[in-house]
Amino acid sequence: MSSKKLVNSVTGCADDALAGLVACNPGLQLLQGHRVALRADLESLKGRVALLSGGGSGHEPAHAGFIGKGMLTGVIAGAVFASPAVGSILAAIRAVAQAGTAGTLLIVKNYTGDRLNFGLAREQARAEGLPVEMVVIGDDSAFTSLKKTGRRGLCGTVLIHKVAGALAEAGVGLEEIVQRVNAAAAAMGTLGASLSSCSVPGSRPTFQLPADEMELGLGIHGEAGVRRLKMATADEVVKTMLDHMTNPSSESHVPVRAGSSVVLVINNLGGLSFLELGIMADAAVRSLEARGVKIARALVGTFMSALEMAGISLTLLLADDALLKLIDADTTASAWPRVASVAVTGRARSRAAPAEQPGGAEPIAKGGAASQRAALILQRVCSTLLGLEEYLNELDRAAGDGDCGTTHSRAAKAIQQWLEEGPPPSRPDQLLSALSQLLLEKMGGSSGALYGLFLTAAAQPLKTTPGLPAWTAAMDAGLEAMQRYGKAAPGDRTMLDSLWAAGQELRALKTPGASLEQVLSKAVQSAEAAAEATKDMEAGAGRASYITSAKLVQPDPGAVAAAAVLRAILETLQGQSR
Repeated sequence: MSSKKLVNSVTGCADDALAGLVACNPGLQLLQGHRVALRADLESLKGRVALLSGGGSGHEPAHAGFIGKGMLTGVIAGAVFASPAVGSILAAIRAVAQAGTAGTLLIVKNYTGDRLNFGLAREQARAEGLPVEMVVIGDDSAFTSLKKTGRRGLCGTVLIHKVAGALAEAGVGLEEIVQRVNAAAAAMGTLGASLSSCSVPGSRPTFQLPADEMELGLGIHGEAGVRRLKMATADEVVKTMLDHMTNPSSESHVPVRAGSSVVLVINNLGGLSFLELGIMADAAVRSLEARGVKIARALVGTFMSALEMAGISLTLLLADDALLKLIDADTTASAWPRVASVAVTGRARSRAAPAEQPGGAEPIAKGGAASQRAALILQRVCSTLLGLEEYLNELDRAAGDGDCGTTHSRAAKAIQQWLEEGPPPSRPDQLLSALSQLLLEKMGGSSGALYGLFLTAAAQPLKTTPGLPAWTAAMDAGLEAMQRYGKAAPGDRTMLDSLWAAGQELRALKTPGASLEQVLSKAVQSAEAAAEATKDMEAGAGRASYITSAKLVQPDPGAVAAAAVLRAILETLQGQSR
């Protein structure tokens, strides 16, 4: 079974993709009758060298995303993962020559089809008297011993586009550009790693990976890599990649060592989330700097993809000041990122947080029976939430993200760690205020904000109202704050439903002689009934409100969690009274 793709047709997808890029970029034009994109201001290049590149489609934004002043003059695109036609390459050479350019440089990735087709077009153009040179870029560091075909062309080619483009924009001649580009290419290496293969439109994935494995050293056309690895952490994967790339015993290694200055590219192969990309970028920077390597520039993003492949490639380019000036030079290419012209290494990456304003805060009362009782209650609440993690996640998956259990588990672990640091406050208002700050900082998500709001507001009446009635006032204040800022109401299928039901029962604490355990027992029963009843409610607030009610046949996980917290409090108090 072929994979799903948003295309109009399999045969026309490369044309449509290039047409879409041109349609949204007024600085580009299509060459009629060919799958070629060119700068719309070709005439402004008179007397300067033109740069043409290209290859198979499916590597977007490469290569057409790098057309612009200071980078490529034009791109010739083939079908997905297929070399472009010789006739189209020749047509592009003729088009830039007619604009009065001072020669053309073809920048070609080292693949047989690209070498043959671009090479043949070059020979035909030279036969017509046109000055054309060609550089073949091979930056793959996967293979420890090289065959006749040499190293494959990968994401490092984009850096060559930038170097050559800056030179051409500065008016440097064709011969010198070729020399300097070849020198840069010789000091560069790229290595890929992926969690998945990819699939050409209309076809199945090119290879399969077990759930616990990943591929190292794969190319950009869905071909398998040099070896399989077991899934590992981002830090471990990056270490493996850098070790492989810089191993002096490998014929394709990059000669990077302590003291080297490099341009680092962390490239998304197409299907990796931005979250993972950021994690891998952090790991790469830390790993290189730990080796004594100076990162002069770092580029993070999607530069040369392999359709939807969920992976990354790392590129290292040894760079001196002269080369960095070319990397830093201005360009209008839409896919080139805004890179700060300062070194990454040596820059302060954090700022001290503002100190809390002194004065005004009451001393925190700790220790004694009240503090011990609070610790026991909190430990029981934490163990309850940790035990419910997977169940709450399962309930939450109906609403999309499936992280309610994880969020509550994160809160429970934060509270446990807090309790290990010392006894909790013995005064109820200070206890709730401290818990509020902790959950706001550690729990995350809307649940953290809502619990923080609830506890902050609930703490205020406990400062002034004596006895059991204070807890009624605290519950009312907390519920009012949740409704004001959370915009939920009873019956909206949220955690508020459980808390609201419990709050109504807790009002009995205002009655003289009321028993805390009896009132709390009824409150817990009402909260649990309300949580169960949410499965018959239509969501009116929160993320679940965007899901059709027909899909929500389970109780709301937030309501279940809130009721479970109340149950844990009750059972701890009952255990202490026996």
